[in-house]
Amino acid sequence: MTTLTNARIVLPGGVTTGTLHIAGGRLAVSSAGPGETVDLGGRHVVPGFVDMHVHGGAGASYQTGRPEEAEKAARFHLAHGTTTTVASLVTGTPDELANAVANLADLAADGLIAGVHLEGPYLARDRCGAHDPGLLRHPDRAEFARLARLGGGHLRMITLAPELPGALDLVRDAASAGVIAAVGHTDAPGATARAAFDAGATVATHLFNAMRPLHHREGGPVAAALNDPRVTAELINDGVHVEAAVARLALAAAPGRVALITDAMAAAGMGDGDYRLGVMDVQVRDGRATLAGGTSIAGSTITMADAFRRTVAVLGLPIEEAAVAASLVPARALGLDSRVGSLEPGKDADLVVLNDDMSVHRVMKAGHWV
Repeated sequence: MTTLTNARIVLPGGVTTGTLHIAGGRLAVSSAGPGETVDLGGRHVVPGFVDMHVHGGAGASYQTGRPEEAEKAARFHLAHGTTTTVASLVTGTPDELANAVANLADLAADGLIAGVHLEGPYLARDRCGAHDPGLLRHPDRAEFARLARLGGGHLRMITLAPELPGALDLVRDAASAGVIAAVGHTDAPGATARAAFDAGATVATHLFNAMRPLHHREGGPVAAALNDPRVTAELINDGVHVEAAVARLALAAAPGRVALITDAMAAAGMGDGDYRLGVMDVQVRDGRATLAGGTSIAGSTITMADAFRRTVAVLGLPIEEAAVAASLVPARALGLDSRVGSLEPGKDADLVVLNDDMSVHRVMKAGHWV
């Protein structure tokens, strides 16, 4: 039993000062016996962050599928408050993706990550961003079925461009297989994006980025996502991908449906230098990751703690609304909100203790300090 006293507990409806009880790795209603008592000195406690889109960190990438790299990346982000991680893969060859999915599925079964996200390979060439255009291909239902089988129930999400031939059929296949279909890296008009959501897609991958932009005569996938109550919109709030004013518009347009993500790559936590994202060379300068010799943004270098802090300090969201965007919304999108995403009795004791400046003081996962 662990008891956290003198805590400012951040709930979806506001902040309350009180005590949290943890027993058996879960949040409990009350103390059930002797144990550790920790005085938090009036610090905020928020739910553990849920990052549904992250490629790596601490110099390591999920793309390799190597357990030691995946563990290094996951533990780096855990130390910065991400208690639930979905490992994202960029476009690769069929064999590369099959190998990575199979190996990462084993790590998901062990509880290191919460599943695997395929960002590609069925993406629009004109909106491919940092993906290798030579590896892009049209939706292949047989390839997807193989990857889902190799995932063993741990393939969590696939991002695809709905305008490609066969894309809507693959969206339906994903829904039938229990895999989230996400609209992204797309040049689709609004009608096509809406058709994808009607077919079962429920996520918009990093809203605004690598998609047809919002226009007042053709809203494209941005307007389709923001207007559809079934859709969760990912948002990279790093000060690079989306201007603060535009991020505020998205949060206001879709309250309770915007999920903060990092889209972090291996350079997160490492500083400026030269890196790889899949087969692409990436340069990081002043914290901004771009393709070497070009201007295309190649993921981010932030943690969820950075995204959360910016949401409060720069966007001006109340801390309870930022916590919903960083934890509860992505947990709901992933179908994990019965276990994580908010500080409720019976849920996993995943939490982050924050200092007054919103920096991370301590992190707990499943009732254990990390």
